[in-house]
Parts: sequence; C-alpha cells; structure tokens
Amino acid sequence: MRAVLTWRDKAEHCINDIAFKPDGTQLILAAGNRLLVYDTSDGTLLQPLKGHKDTVYCVAYAKDGLWSPEQKSVSKHKSSSKIICCSWTNDGQYLALGMFNGIISIRNKNGEEKVKIERPGGSLSPIWSICWNPSREERNDILAVADWGQKISFYQLSGKQIGKDRALNFDPCCISYFTKGEYILLGGSDKQVSLFTKDGVRLGTVGEQNSWVWTCQVKPDSNYVVVGCQDGTISFYQLIFSTVHGLYKDRYAYRDSMTDVIVQHLITEQKVRIKCKELVKKIAIYRNRLAIQLPEKILIYELYSEDSSDMHYRVKEKIIKKFECNLLVVCANHIILCQEKRLQCLSFSGVKEREWQMESLIRYIKVIGGPPGREGLLVGLKNGQILKIFVDNLFAIILLKQATAVRCLDMSASRKKLAVVDENDTCLVYDIDTKELLFQEPNANSVAWNTQCEDMLCFSGGGYLNIKASTFPVHRQKLQGFVVGYNGSKIFCLHVFSISAVEVPQSAPMYQYLDRKLFKEAYQIACLGVTDTDWRELAMEALEGLDFETAKKERKKRGETNNDLFLADVFSYQGKFHEAAKLYKRSGHENLALEMYTDLCMFEYAKDFLGSGDPKETKMLITKQADWARNIKEPKAAVEMYISAGEHVKAIEICGDHGWVDMLIDIARKLDKAEREPLLLCATYLKKLDSPGYAAETYLKMGDLKSLVQLHVETQRWDEAFALGEKHPEFKDDIYVPYAQWLAENDRFEEAQKAFHKAGRQREAVQVLEQLTNNAVAESRFNDAAYYYWMLSMQCLDIAQDRAQKDMMLGKFHHFQRLAELYHGYHAIHRHTEDPFSVHRPETLFNISRFLLHSLPKDTPLGISKVKILFTLAKQSKALGAYRLARHAYDKLRGLYIPARFQKSIELGTLTIRAKPFHDSEELVPLCYRCSTNNPLLNNLGNVCINCRQPFIFSASSYDVLHLVEFYLEEGITDEEAISLIDLEVPRPKQDNRQQEIANSSSQILRLVETKDSMGDEDPFTAKLSFEQGGSEFVPVVVSRLVLRSMSRRDVLVKRWPPPLRWQYFRSLLPDASITMCPSCFQMFHSEDYELLVLQHGCCPYCRRCKDDPGP
Repeated sequence: MRAVLTWRDKAEHCINDIAFKPDGTQLILAAGNRLLVYDTSDGTLLQPLKGHKDTVYCVAYAKDGLWSPEQKSVSKHKSSSKIICCSWTNDGQYLALGMFNGIISIRNKNGEEKVKIERPGGSLSPIWSICWNPSREERNDILAVADWGQKISFYQLSGKQIGKDRALNFDPCCISYFTKGEYILLGGSDKQVSLFTKDGVRLGTVGEQNSWVWTCQVKPDSNYVVVGCQDGTISFYQLIFSTVHGLYKDRYAYRDSMTDVIVQHLITEQKVRIKCKELVKKIAIYRNRLAIQLPEKILIYELYSEDSSDMHYRVKEKIIKKFECNLLVVCANHIILCQEKRLQCLSFSGVKEREWQMESLIRYIKVIGGPPGREGLLVGLKNGQILKIFVDNLFAIILLKQATAVRCLDMSASRKKLAVVDENDTCLVYDIDTKELLFQEPNANSVAWNTQCEDMLCFSGGGYLNIKASTFPVHRQKLQGFVVGYNGSKIFCLHVFSISAVEVPQSAPMYQYLDRKLFKEAYQIACLGVTDTDWRELAMEALEGLDFETAKKERKKRGETNNDLFLADVFSYQGKFHEAAKLYKRSGHENLALEMYTDLCMFEYAKDFLGSGDPKETKMLITKQADWARNIKEPKAAVEMYISAGEHVKAIEICGDHGWVDMLIDIARKLDKAEREPLLLCATYLKKLDSPGYAAETYLKMGDLKSLVQLHVETQRWDEAFALGEKHPEFKDDIYVPYAQWLAENDRFEEAQKAFHKAGRQREAVQVLEQLTNNAVAESRFNDAAYYYWMLSMQCLDIAQDRAQKDMMLGKFHHFQRLAELYHGYHAIHRHTEDPFSVHRPETLFNISRFLLHSLPKDTPLGISKVKILFTLAKQSKALGAYRLARHAYDKLRGLYIPARFQKSIELGTLTIRAKPFHDSEELVPLCYRCSTNNPLLNNLGNVCINCRQPFIFSASSYDVLHLVEFYLEEGITDEEAISLIDLEVPRPKQDNRQQEIANSSSQILRLVETKDSMGDEDPFTAKLSFEQGGSEFVPVVVSRLVLRSMSRRDVLVKRWPPPLRWQYFRSLLPDASITMCPSCFQMFHSEDYELLVLQHGCCPYCRRCKDDPGP
C-alpha cells in the first residue's frame, strides 16, 4: 500500500470534522466557526460559510433525515455522561453513543437503550470515536470502538465483543471505515493516519502530519482519504494498493484483503485461503513451496503430498527476521531476496549462504528450474544485461547484453532461446548460443514460452494476444491483461487482480506448418490441442506429401489401427484406385470405395459397391452423378437425375438459373403441397422470371396467402391484391401500405393519404397530409392548402375516437378547421392581388377581407399577408362606399411593411380617401338575424354580434352573413330524438292561435288574443329577445321537445358530425331564401351559388366532394 498526496491546504483553526458529499465531488469541513467547501478533484476552496457564531464541531450531508415530517419536534433523552461520539447502523434502526465515562449505549430510533457496554478502563478510557461497519455482506452489524485507553475493539449489535482488544500506543481521535467496510482509518495523538484491516490489523501509514489528527474520512466508493489536523492542515491522499502475487506453472498465489493469501489452481479452479493476520508484503511460489513475507518474518509452506492437484499447505519453516527487499523468490531449499542491485540466497533457517552484486538495478527475476538446491535463476537488469545464476554457484553467467532495459524475460523449454520484452514494448527473441537476434515484434508488455513446444511463444500488449510459431507471421486475437504463462493449449492471463486460464486452439499455427509441408512440426502442434477436423486435415496433407509416418501417427492418435485401411488410403493417393478399392472392401469399408469412385466420377465402378440395394446409397450415387453432369455442362441431364434422386431443390435451382419456366411449372405441379421448400423455391424463380401468374398458382397450392399478397404487391397487381384483401382482412395492412407508398412515389399523394388511412396507418396518413399542406402554402396554392387542412382536421377527428388521444386530437381538429377556413378565404384575396383580372364581385372580396381581418389570430398563419387583406379591403370599401372603413384600412397599412409594387397604389389611395365623407354606406352594414341589431363593419369582438354575441354564419362562397341561428338541445334530448321530433312537423292547435277572426255582413275583424301562449314563451325564434348593447356573455338558444316538434324540417340544417362531436343545429329565419349545406364538409352556401360552383368545378368548392358521392 502506498499513499500519494493529491493536494493540501491549511485553515486558520483546528479541523473538527469533515464530511463528503454523497457523490464525492465536494468536501465540507468544520474549522472554528466557519464551514469550508472544497472541490475534491483539485482542492479548490469553493466557498467559506460564515453563518455560525460559535465553534462548529460536527458536519454531515443529509441523506434521509433524522426524524419524519409527521413529528413536530425532535425527541430528547438524557444520558448518564457526556456523549463524545455517535454512529447509526446501516438500516438506521439503532444508534450507538460513545460516552466520556467509557460506556457505550446502543439505543433504538425511539431513544430506548437496548444494550449497554462497559469498557474495562471505565472513566479513564473515554470512548472518543465509534463507527459501524457499512458493509452489506457482513451477517451482523459490527461496531468499531476506539478509546483513550489506547485500544481498538469490535462489538456486535448484541453487545458481544468480537476478538480481543488491540493496543494502539496512541490516543485515537477519529475512526472511519472504507465504503465497503474492508479497511479502517485511525488517527490521533501519534500525528499520523494509519490503515487497519476490518479486524484491526495495522497495515501501514497513510500520511504523517505535524499535529494531532482530529478527523479523517474516506471519499465514497474510492481509495481517496482526507485528513484534518489540529493546526488546520487538510491533506488529501490517494491510496494505491499494489498487486502482490506469484506464479509457477498452473499455481497462482495472490494477496487478498492485505492479510490473506489465496492459492489458485488454474486448471482445476480450486482455491485455498491462508490467513496470516498480518500485512502480506511479498509472495513467492515454486513447485511444492510457498513463501510469504510478513512485516517481521517470512513463512515457508509446503504441500502435504506430491499430488499435482493437492491444495493443502502446511508451515515448513519460519524465518523470524525483518527483511527489506524489492523481490522475493523461493526455491526447493532456499529463498532469494532482491534489493536493488543485490541478490541474497538464504537457507530456510535464515542463514545467508551467498550474495551476488549486480552492475545495475534488478528489473526481473525468475526461477527456471533445476535440481533441488541447484536451481537456476534468470535475471534481467536495467542496463539491458541478462544473466543466469545458479543458487549453488557464486558466479553469474552473462547470457547477453542489449541496449535497452529489461521488463520481462522467459526462456524456452530446451534453454536454447530467450525472449525479452524491453522498455520500448518490443519483444525480442535471441538464440542463446549464438547471441543472434532471431526476430522481434512490437506492442508487447509480457512474454511466455510454451512449456510443451520449443518453437512457440505468446506475448500480450495493446489489448491483443499474439501467438507466434517459429518464424511464421503472428496470429492475433483480442485479450485484455498480461500473459504470465503458456502451457500446451492454455495461456494464463493476469487482468487487474485476477488470473484466468484461456484455452487457445492451436489450429492456426498447425496450418502454418502444413502450408510449408513441415508435417512433423505440425503433428507436435496438433498434440497440444486441435479439433478432429484438423487431425483429419493433417493426415490427408501428410499422405499427399508422402509423409506416411506422420499420417500413421495421426491414425494411431485417433485410435485407428487397421493397416489395410491405411494401405488403401496410400494406394488411393498413389493412383492405384482398383487396388485401393479391394483393400477398402477387405477391411469392411466398402462405403469408402464407393465414395472414392464417386469422387472420381467413375460411376460404373461405384455401382459395384452399392451394397444390397440400399436406397440411401443409390440416392447418393445418383446425386453425385447429377453433380458431375452439372459440372460438365449437361444441365438437362442433371435435372432429370436430380428429380429421380428426389433432389428437387437442386433441379429447381438449375431450371431457375437457366430460365426454363416450362420445366419449373411441371415440377411445381408434380410436387406434393406438403413439400413447401421446393414449392417456395419454384415460386421464387417463377416470380424472378416474370411469370407471376404461375407463381401465384404455386403459392395457392401451398396455401401461402401472405406470400401471394407480397407477389401481387411486388408486381403491382393491385386489383388482385384488393380482391384478396376483401376475402382476408388480416392482410389489409400488407396491401394498402405498399399501395400508398407506390402512389406517393408516383406523385399521387392524395390517393396515397387515403390508402394510408384505410390501412390504419394514421401517422403516415397525417405526415403525407402535413407535407402536402406545407408544399401548398409554400407554392401559394391556398385553395389546396385549405383542402388539405380540412382533410387533416377530419383525420384528427377520426383519431379522436381513441379515448387516450381524444382531448389532444379534438384540439387539433378545431385548429385545422380554422386554418382551412382562413386559407379558403385568403385564396380569393391572393388571386385578386396577383392576377390582372378578378373573377369575384367587389362585394365578395369586401366580405372576405372583413371575415379574414376579424378571424386572424395574433400569430398570422404562414403565407397569409395582412398587407394584401387590408389593401383589398381598402380598395373594395372605397368602391362600395364604405369610406370610413377604407380610411381605417389605409391607416393600418401605414404601420406595415409595404411591398414596392403596392406602394404607389396605397399612397394614392391614402390621399384620395381623404376627399371622401367619413361614413360608411348603410347598405353594407351586417345584420344579426337573431336580435336584428345592425353591426359595425369593423367589429372589435370579431365575427359575432355586438349585442347578443351570437356568432355569424357565413356563406363559404360569397361570405355574406346567412340568415341562420344555431340552437342547442335541452339536456336529455338525444340527436336521434331531436331529428325524429323535427320530422314530425305537428301543426299548432287552433286554440293556441293568438288571433281570432270575426266576420259579419258588413266587416271582417282580426283580433289579437292576449292569452298566454304555451309555445310563444318557449320558441326563441319567434319571441323578440331583449339584449343590452355590450353584454359580455353569450346566451345560447336552447330548445325543448315542444319547440322541436313545432319546427319544419326544411327550415332546419343539421351538421351531423361523427363522434365524439355532437351534432350542430341551425334554423333558417328566412325560409324563402334557400340555403344549401355540403353533406361532407358542412359548409353553408346560398343554393344558387352552390349549384353554380358545383357545375363549374364538378364538386364542392370547399371539400371537393363530387356531386355523385354519398355523404359521410
């Protein structure tokens, strides 16, 4: 363990307490009466907090609070002594209190004392710091206690002590656990912070200070530690835990929890733990020996038995002495200590037997084996020198000297080659005898020779594992970590703190040897571990290369001992086919003779080995013969053979590749409908060969309606697809979606939208409409924009039937309806200002301009020009005698940006209007048909009556105010009932008439009867309602069943909206003036205007519904 100072700062007062923000980004500390907030990354003081007037002793970040919001106050409890410290358990259920009289009180969250622990020192040992272990893996809650009796102790929640008290030799002031509870920090009067295990074993010093350490904390989920001292010093350290481990062949030993050693068998995955209860400083392992260096001694362990899988170790020797060394190596009877440039050889009794002094620092040392007591060591120095040392010899042997420092070394199994990784991450391989550099490879951090193959090594680096055999190119695969061993087909890799055995197939290097016809070497590689297929390939290659010895070894390796069979293989490779066939037959492998003759296309000879009419072998032979015919360019003969052998797929493939439609049809008709694969292949080829009718016939035979639908869609046979969709509605989506896409690709967007809608693809339908609308507005086709917005609104109304989307879609419906009305009216204004001649009467343009001016929202819709509207209004107002309105329009235009082409006309109109009287013609004033009030031409309320607030209903062509009044049904009357009541047209009884006629010979008298009429009070259309000018609220007309019954069907217009909208009812107050309503868009027209427009356009001018189409 090593502590690195990250940053340091100093405050003016003693650091009483420290707390980390839960995410670890900030640090808050109490120094005097101030709180200081630091950035933990670089020690920047973020802000000092000065709100306290007295010394702050404790700080903490809130997590879940100390009391619930239901409690009005904090409950308080008395204690028998001064409380110095406290700590909550992980679950927040219990609180431990450390007191000045040496007592520890454990209480529940209600303050009731559950456990009382009395320390032996009593009041002479105040409990200065306590902390619960935060680990979730511990079975019991464990409390660490540090008192001024200079001891640390551990207790369970029940009060039972764990282990014995451990002496500290200083007065502890603070104790803190790491986040996972694996280590403890302690600081106090010894002016330093010490690291302990969770069991209280001291591991080392984190940082020495100049005064008492009052507080120390661990940054959450990290290895960073902060220390606060009495003199105001704040120190921030990073703890670096190095890997302590050792490896020998398939045994790997490593340090765990700083005080334990785990030995792992890499092949069997067995593990054994050795608890040392002290800091483990170094580990070395060799054969049956294990050496562990502790602070004051070295322990030598040995295996109980010679069994290679035995994992039971026992202590052999103890060397009770403190040693300082960088590296530790163990041999059969010695330990080797490495300290910088010096090597010492000690016996297991601790006696120094030899010492070697090197020229440079020792960077790498490894035991390379040898007899007990005479083992050899491989040593690499920083100056590039590589030596071999025998433990029984005082003289070191220099193997070679290179220019760069050594990082890693390994020697081949025969001790003839040496692999070195230098400080430049280069792997260099030398011949030890000649000192010649055989080859070098870049990007290496460690290297290992294969212990079972002389010419094979592996090295790691850059996230890759590299395997090199002889001088062949490197075989590379991804692997993280360091290579530490290579045994047969297993590579041992160290990644972070764990080691694993990676099984690596040896196929790649084996084939490298085979490519160069090095069969013996390939056989050696294959023995390390390859697949059965690789073994057969090796045997075949060896036979072809006439290396019969290797081929024979391969057969023995696979358990084949039949010499006749081996000799037959040899004869076949020598071209003596008939002799080989005889030997195959004699050895009982007639199938191999059949296979040989078939491969040679000698089918007549092959028939002699068919056996007793085995249909499988006959089919195989015919198939092979067909393959041969196919290869020699006789496709028709091959087709016939494939059909006779039952290989319909291959026959169909040949027919399809040659475009033989007739043969495909014949095969398809002969096949059974259960043979789906060949039928499907037939249909696929027929479709490719432009024979969709026959493909459809095949799909029908299979009963594959989905593929049939796809065929019709792909060949654009839409009528057949629609007919199929009518019979099978489940394919509706598969038909109409491609149809809509095809329409869109062919610029038939409106039809595409309808197709998407029919397929239930509402999103695509809306997207098409939105794109059409945007394009229409951008191209100034405002009549099209109005039509598309109307379609969009109806689309939204259709979607609104879904309750989840009802409110949102109804809002969009009303918005799009409004936009459709605006663009429909603006189309006439735009054409009037752009075209040299206008098709609209001045009165129509005047009405449209007023309608738009009253209807436009604050944010003018895209494409609509307020200048054009006001210019048209001013021009037509002047022509029709509405001079006051014209003057107002010209005044409004002065505040807008005027295009150059209108500038002159507007300036001239502004001047000439001043010569006109300041009033409007009374003929143009709009009348409210409900209350008979004359409304001003410029209405601040918009398109509603200024008196009764009744909305005006406009003609969708001339934009006159229509003589219609909307009325509403009384609560409880349904739409169907209302229509049935209106259709009754019951005449009023005579006694209800308000007039009486008296006739005699000289005169005729009409008398108005003043009796109360039951109908008169309830009929809002005949009763003159009284309204005051400027009333703020609109009072709708609500009718009862009696009023409905009195109405005439020809006087009532009904907008029959689809759900979820309610129907709208309108009554004509001038029955003689005919009004027509479009049954599709529900727009109102004067009947003469509507008939003329339908004759001109062949459809409704608003929704483009053809006159012959039925209503919705």
